[in-house]
Amino acid sequence: MNRFFGPRSFNIALFWQFFASYFILFLIPVIIASTFTYVFVVKLIEQEAENSNNITIRNFSTQTDTAFSSLQANMINLLGTSNLKSAMKLFDEPVKDPDYYEITHYLMDQLNTLDTGDIISNAYFYFAKYDLVIGFNTETSKENFFQYFYPISDQEKKEYLNNFSGKKMMHFTKPYTLHQKILFTNDIVSSSSSISAVMSYPFNSDHPDVYLIVNMKLGELSKHIRIQEKWVAGTAIVDVTGNVITRAGESIVNPQKLLDAARSHSEGALYSDDQLQALSYVKSRFNDTWYYVSLIDLETLLKPAHRIRMFNLVFLGFFLVLGGLVSYYLSKRLYKPILEIKSGLTSHLRKSVLPVQQKGNDYDFIKQFSKLLISENKELSELVSGMSPIVQEDFIAKMLSGEYRDNLSIELYAREIDFVYERNVARTVLCIEIQYYSWVLEQISETSKTFMMVELKERILKSASGTVWLCQTKPDMLACVVQHSLFLHMGPKEVSEVVELILQQFNPYFKAAIGIGKKVHDIGELYLSYDSALAMLQHKSLHSRVEILSEENAWEDRTQLDSFLSSDEVNRIFNIYKSRNYAKLLKSVFDLLDMAVVKNASAYQVKGLCSDVLNTWIRAVETERKDLNIPFYYSLFEKLNRCATWDEIKQCFEHIHTIMFPLVEPSDRSAQFAEILDYIHQHYGEELSVEKFAQQLNMSVSHFSRTFKETVGEKYVEYITKHRLMMSKRYLLETDMTIDVISEKVGYLGRTSFIRTFCKYEGITPGKYRTIHHQ
Repeated sequence: MNRFFGPRSFNIALFWQFFASYFILFLIPVIIASTFTYVFVVKLIEQEAENSNNITIRNFSTQTDTAFSSLQANMINLLGTSNLKSAMKLFDEPVKDPDYYEITHYLMDQLNTLDTGDIISNAYFYFAKYDLVIGFNTETSKENFFQYFYPISDQEKKEYLNNFSGKKMMHFTKPYTLHQKILFTNDIVSSSSSISAVMSYPFNSDHPDVYLIVNMKLGELSKHIRIQEKWVAGTAIVDVTGNVITRAGESIVNPQKLLDAARSHSEGALYSDDQLQALSYVKSRFNDTWYYVSLIDLETLLKPAHRIRMFNLVFLGFFLVLGGLVSYYLSKRLYKPILEIKSGLTSHLRKSVLPVQQKGNDYDFIKQFSKLLISENKELSELVSGMSPIVQEDFIAKMLSGEYRDNLSIELYAREIDFVYERNVARTVLCIEIQYYSWVLEQISETSKTFMMVELKERILKSASGTVWLCQTKPDMLACVVQHSLFLHMGPKEVSEVVELILQQFNPYFKAAIGIGKKVHDIGELYLSYDSALAMLQHKSLHSRVEILSEENAWEDRTQLDSFLSSDEVNRIFNIYKSRNYAKLLKSVFDLLDMAVVKNASAYQVKGLCSDVLNTWIRAVETERKDLNIPFYYSLFEKLNRCATWDEIKQCFEHIHTIMFPLVEPSDRSAQFAEILDYIHQHYGEELSVEKFAQQLNMSVSHFSRTFKETVGEKYVEYITKHRLMMSKRYLLETDMTIDVISEKVGYLGRTSFIRTFCKYEGITPGKYRTIHHQ
């Protein structure tokens, strides 16, 4: 068991990868199908229930309406044929004669002829203007009738008697409880719920004389409207005011719910505002204010759907477990060769000197080892979280430099850093060389240059989005890899024109040139295009405008210019220097530059020629000075190489000419050294390095020391030391300052060096000198 589920035989990442694929490809369709099936079955059941309920409720509504219509017709017929007007004339007589009893029995017989059916229990005449009620087999006063023959509770009786006023045409009372008593006693034998239909006579009179009341048994009426389906929780007859005429079943109809259904749904449609019951209604054809209502128990109705849902859940659970087992099995099988690869690499690592650290998971180990093999033991430290653009830019730079030429290595590394590229696309490299003007370099910081480069990249990417890659291969070089796109109509020519417009906006800060390389079809050959683009930049000029250099225009209007001075020109420069005609030296350089302008020479040719001229100048100067100052001359060559335009080269040579060939007369030199001596006299207590004054006079240290001795008569160090000792003797004799204070005041770092120097020149210590002179 431990072997099967051991930690080395299973990888959780692979498991979740397989399970996610299984979930997306199989489980999601199953879930969708199950959900659709469940919804479809529920809808089908609801529709079937709605149709069945609609048919049933319409049947019982038709039967009930027919029964009520028949009852209404019988009541109308009974009232119309009972000779009630003649009877009421006899009722006015003070004495009850045989005619009175004859007519009352006649009315009783008429009531007995009424077709009672299953739902009618009894009927009686209620005379509004007389204290008289005539029933099936009784004729009595109203009080006796409702106390013994038709007993109703006092509360219901009051509401019940309110129905015997005004015109009534088949008016139904509210349900009430009718008690059965032992005649002429108050002992209740049984009770039943009843409802009465009331009709007045004369029919159209607002003050009728008599009311015919037909009492109906609610129990029988409920049986008449009951629906036998299990999912029907109850049925009822409800009027528009919310009064329940009668109902069957345990559920109670909510009148407000019925009214909401009547307003929003058609007859026969199911209406539900909760999860337990639904309601369906049919309007009565007998009475426009009645509704036949059926209540549907949704839980019972949807039991088959719930069973299907449960089956679906079990079904999905089964496939979830199955998917987990399959994913585990596949991940275990796939992880087995990974373990074998790692084991092989580990054994190889013991024999190798590659700096592989076995940290992280197996994938990390294999990736790390693979990187080291592919990059030939070169550490790739750019995989830092959040630095993907920098890593990708470095990856492009390495492809351009030729470090990555193998397509497989490029593909593997690109996948590792999420670098997406198309294989079968032609590409061309553009090299954008940036050369800041000299005056800009004196004012701008490295940070500002970095921000300017970032802004330049953003503008290029925004203008040529989706077709270029950018990377900075050198501080002053930006490489732009153009992907040829027929769809976007963007090639190297179009992109270079776009970049040219962008670079023109930066023209006040630097001179820019664009070199277009050759087209390559393999990403591993990008370095060839990059090299050809660099070669194109060798043909740039010294004009300040943005240049686009390609194989088509690199040699246009160009004449070959020799980048080196001939021996005759070198000898001429030496002769001019010896004649001390320094102005002619500068003019000869300007003549060479003017000739180069006419020939439209490239910057590479012009700077080569100028470097040779500067080298000749240095050789000529050093024939006399013999104090070769390499750092100083190196800075001159650097300054010359930084020149970006014709004007800058001329200004550079003017500056170099002023430094190397100063027009200093002897009197001017004496004035300069007098200023230096005055400075020494004022600042003898500070550090006075010879390098500082040599740089101030544009001389080397040895040349300055030699000239100082010739002008002043003493060596520079001797003069400084003697002046400091002279000032120290004044402090010794004129002040009470200690030796330590005096030594610091005259420029010595410590007491010991001061006393040693004082003894060397005076033969005694400073303290003894003060004592002798004070005595």
